[in-house]
Amino acid sequence: MKNLVNKIFGNHSQRELKKIETIVQKIESYDEQIQQLTDEQLKNKTEEFKTRFEQGESLDSILPEAYAVCREAAWRVLKMKHYRVQLMGGIILHNGRIAEMRTGEGKTLVATLPSYLNALTGKGVHIVTVNDYLAARDAEEMGQVHNFLGLKVGCIVSNMDNSKRREAYNCDITYGTNNEFGFDYLRDNMVLYAEEMVQRDLNYAIIDEVDSILIDEARTPLIISGSGTKSTHLYKAADIFVRRLKKGQLLGEENAMSTLMREEIEEEGDFIVDEKQRSVTLTADGVKKAEQYFGIENLADPENMEIQHHITIALKAHNLMHLEKDYIVDEKGEIVIVDEFTGRLMDGRRYSDGLHQAIEAKEGVEVKKESRTLATITYQNYFNRYAKKAGMTGTGQTEETELRDIYGMDVIVIPTNMPVIRNDNPDIVFKTEAAKFNAVIEDIKNSYEKKQPVLVGTVTIDTSEHLSKLLKKEGIKHKVLNAKYHAQEAEIVSMAGKKGAITIATNMAGRGTDIKLEEGVQELGGLKIIGTERHESRRIDNQLRGRSGRQGDPGESRFYLALEDNLMRLFTPEATLKMFDTLGLPDDEPIEHKILSKAIQRAQSRVENNHYGARKHVLEYDRVMNEQREVMYAERYKVLKNENLRDNVLIMTKNVINRVVDNAISGTENPRDWDLPMMFEHLNTIIPFGEIEIKEDEIQNLNSDKFKEMLYEKALKLYEEKEAELGEQIREIERVIMLKVIDQKWMDHLDNMDQMRQGINLQSYGQRNPLVEYKFLSYDMFEEMTENIQQETVKGIFHVRIANKDMKREAVVKQTTTNHQDTSLGNKPQVKGPTIGRNDPCPCGSGKKYKNCCGQS
Repeated sequence: MKNLVNKIFGNHSQRELKKIETIVQKIESYDEQIQQLTDEQLKNKTEEFKTRFEQGESLDSILPEAYAVCREAAWRVLKMKHYRVQLMGGIILHNGRIAEMRTGEGKTLVATLPSYLNALTGKGVHIVTVNDYLAARDAEEMGQVHNFLGLKVGCIVSNMDNSKRREAYNCDITYGTNNEFGFDYLRDNMVLYAEEMVQRDLNYAIIDEVDSILIDEARTPLIISGSGTKSTHLYKAADIFVRRLKKGQLLGEENAMSTLMREEIEEEGDFIVDEKQRSVTLTADGVKKAEQYFGIENLADPENMEIQHHITIALKAHNLMHLEKDYIVDEKGEIVIVDEFTGRLMDGRRYSDGLHQAIEAKEGVEVKKESRTLATITYQNYFNRYAKKAGMTGTGQTEETELRDIYGMDVIVIPTNMPVIRNDNPDIVFKTEAAKFNAVIEDIKNSYEKKQPVLVGTVTIDTSEHLSKLLKKEGIKHKVLNAKYHAQEAEIVSMAGKKGAITIATNMAGRGTDIKLEEGVQELGGLKIIGTERHESRRIDNQLRGRSGRQGDPGESRFYLALEDNLMRLFTPEATLKMFDTLGLPDDEPIEHKILSKAIQRAQSRVENNHYGARKHVLEYDRVMNEQREVMYAERYKVLKNENLRDNVLIMTKNVINRVVDNAISGTENPRDWDLPMMFEHLNTIIPFGEIEIKEDEIQNLNSDKFKEMLYEKALKLYEEKEAELGEQIREIERVIMLKVIDQKWMDHLDNMDQMRQGINLQSYGQRNPLVEYKFLSYDMFEEMTENIQQETVKGIFHVRIANKDMKREAVVKQTTTNHQDTSLGNKPQVKGPTIGRNDPCPCGSGKKYKNCCGQS
């Protein structure tokens, strides 16, 4: 039915493109008129458009002429003129949607159109790329167009100081990476002074390689961490323990009848690895050995949760994380993650939940202390904070459901400027890996002899280096591009289109560098693409293929597979694999069968659905945290910008008094039943009332409301005395104390939420839904945190005195790291209390002892 509708009315993309056809024609109708303008007149159009917008004209009505102006500027500055299909892409991006444009169709130039138009509002435009190199390259090249038209262009890269970041963010258009934009947002919500913030409001983002950033990268949240205090001993102990265990499997797990008959499935070995679900579990024998090794009675007891967690991650490190595939050990002896989608090294990024430390223990390098989370956000929640967002990609349709569900963006496929004439050959499948690689080498050799350039795609570093050894044996010159040779990337890719060039590359997602064909290569058949196995994601395969056949160039592609490949082994039904075994084909004879082709498609689809489910699961939990984060950051921002918090402090004081009194009177209105000594003892730790005398005849007339009011009046008097003592400086002191307490309690809350979530995942809640439990518990914890913030703020303010009457800002540098790179934060005034013992908690709310914080000599 769907196919019939598409045949009559066209598919979704075709229907949407038809709607914007009149806009494209209008842009083109300005062409002759705009060409007549001098450079000065063309530049002046920007101010004219800004004035029209300020006077109430919409961006939509300005769009046709503005795009025509930007198009002409690109021609004058870069000698590039947007094709008709690029104008279509530019309109789709302005509408806050995703433009799928084939690799080589000039997405970078397309972005100049909506970025120019939306920059006219003065609210800023962020163009998001996957790495610093692309951000700097695009800002420099495309920035020339915007500069010519009178707009300011900035670029955010790693290791840039705050003043330069602020300057870049204040430009009309800012280029940068998803990591830098996200971490700057988190850091801005940790500053003590508003002028230290670098970002403006999140207005409009254009995300290049949108599927790579919003889907692949979204599996790991952004985390800013501080150094932790936990010992690393347990990581080493768990590593030694799991090395002694024997890997097993479930006996009878393939037997559907035993499951139907509710027969108990027998386990063998000490632990079971489920590669499909990426999980490892101890068997009954493994649990007994763990209890014996760690000297505990019951591993499942809540107090043994930490040991259980360390055993699990140690097993994962040994059985699911592989050297030269998932990570490498660099020359400094550090574990560096390899991006599974781009093949790049992810310097400074660390696996969370202790997995990184478990890998360090496995590889025998220094096990670094587990860090403490100071701030965190998922990419999903960060990018959904933009008022409008749009994306570009060469391969987005396979993930359209997720992009629509999570981000509210549909994918519109833009036709290519020139017809694609690349020949995509069917896959060739062999029984064994050895036979597959023999066929790959033979194919490369044939192309090498006729000087046709070949790009060979591999999924792992290990495979790329194995292939390199085989080619060396044959005397075939070649280049290898993987995480180990990252520095030569641009040079290697730029040379890949020359005659006789053989290039082996580990994944090609988001490379962003065109492979230009040398003269005469078209006659040889163009660039040949060889895939050595199918990736779990169809998009990565499509991106590899898309490197060939650009802008009407010839080209060809083929994937070579083996039944022993991970994707085939794990996700093709056992019966299908056995069927080919029974045929008795020789190892070197290729298998071509429709059943196998369908099995490959189903396998990839199954893995993609698994990943989507995992990301959705993470997001469901993070939505709870995100609601709380938004409340906290909004309240924090009010404090940051507010010059006078007197009313807020008095409201907090009243709330604290009311809570202490309510807890002490235990619901009774008879004053003689109240535990007054306990109440006064508690109150005096917060507000220094001193001795509070209540006469016998006064008690008779007391009720809780009058009592609360009496205490509040006394507190107000003390507060006014503090105001008189400190003068104008009290306003600044209040603001700093409140911010420090908010930050400290929020960090504690993040830790508590993380532990609570791990507990919910590790322990059974019977018939209860863990997510529902998490929501209820997190709400209670949030309420408790807000009460603690009020109490600690009041306590800090009532006990404060100034060590330095000039209230100078003395920087206190606190080392923190992100899960991508190092950074540092700081600045707080010195505050201390008059009656604080050196081992008492510091009144500034840092959570440290007074002697280790504001009381340092």
